[in-house]
Amino acid sequence: MRAGDGRDDERPEGAEQSVPRALRVAAAVSWRAVVVGGAVYLALHVAVQLYVLTMSVAIAVLLAALLAPVAHWLRRRHVPRTLAAVLVLIGGLAVVGGVLTPVVSTMAHGFPGLQSQVTQSVQEVRSWLQTGPLKLSRNQLDQAFEQVITAVRNSRQNLTAGALDTATAVFSFLTGLLLSLFTLLFLLRDGRRIWHFLLAVLVPPAVRDQVDRAGDEAFRTLTAYVRATAAVAFMDAIGIGIGTALVGVPAAPVLAALVFLGAFVPYVGTTITGSIAVLVALVTRGPVPGLIVLAVAVGVMQLEGHVLQPLILGHAVRLHPLAVVLGITAGFLASGIAGAILAVPVIATANAAVRSLLRDNERGPPDGGADTS
Repeated sequence: MRAGDGRDDERPEGAEQSVPRALRVAAAVSWRAVVVGGAVYLALHVAVQLYVLTMSVAIAVLLAALLAPVAHWLRRRHVPRTLAAVLVLIGGLAVVGGVLTPVVSTMAHGFPGLQSQVTQSVQEVRSWLQTGPLKLSRNQLDQAFEQVITAVRNSRQNLTAGALDTATAVFSFLTGLLLSLFTLLFLLRDGRRIWHFLLAVLVPPAVRDQVDRAGDEAFRTLTAYVRATAAVAFMDAIGIGIGTALVGVPAAPVLAALVFLGAFVPYVGTTITGSIAVLVALVTRGPVPGLIVLAVAVGVMQLEGHVLQPLILGHAVRLHPLAVVLGITAGFLASGIAGAILAVPVIATANAAVRSLLRDNERGPPDGGADTS
């Protein structure tokens, strides 16, 4: 018998065979899943702790995916890199400001009419409570209003705390906005250089080319996502714009532009901008046109949530419609509006990068396995 043969070699094999193969595979998958899950949890924890920074950079990357083709077009026409980035950034701000300014102006001019209409509605409700089926007396109504006023006075401390929270939120918003613009400027100017620097610092040379290709694929997917979102936003704007124009709302084109901007926030954005459209219709045209615009807005939101978002976005980023819906829902439940905005692009870019890496691994290294790094 040769050295190493016999019972000493048979014991490990027997011990290995005593554990079912399915259990061995499950154990191997489980500990890897625990490691990956722990890394993801740690990354999310850091992102939450640096919420303003994370959101600012993420929004800047999304805007860069939308605006980078314009900057590239300018550079191909021999516009200096810095000037091209500045022109694109200023142009984007001008477009957003040009849309928001008439909207805010329309709302400001319509506020007195809205205030008088709200006052009239309160008086009508008060009259109905006195003359309607409830037959409430004037003293009962006065007591009810007095209780409301007392409750407001007693909650003054909570209102003050809420005002402080609002001030903090406004400061954080302005800080994040400035940081996003600053980051966007340099992404438009030096995006490719920044990416190559990160590759050189973080990625081993042996797999640098593969990661570079995966990053390019992920950014192309992100660009497709932003363009698909713009297409969905355009359809939402057309729907609500036609609805407001049919009832004679004077600011219909402005409201359509506002809906276009709001639709970049899945579900919630259309809800908010659609509510503004309903409010403007109510102030300028009355309750019946307001109800018609409300019906149109609800229909547009249903079409977006159940048809446009899953199908158009899913096709653009090569994700199943169910993955789009579940991703947006999970992102909203986890981080609110910010999570809803980032859920689908994060899933889509990660999916594109992983697919690219898997394709490279299946092909293997070129030239019979020679190292190309």
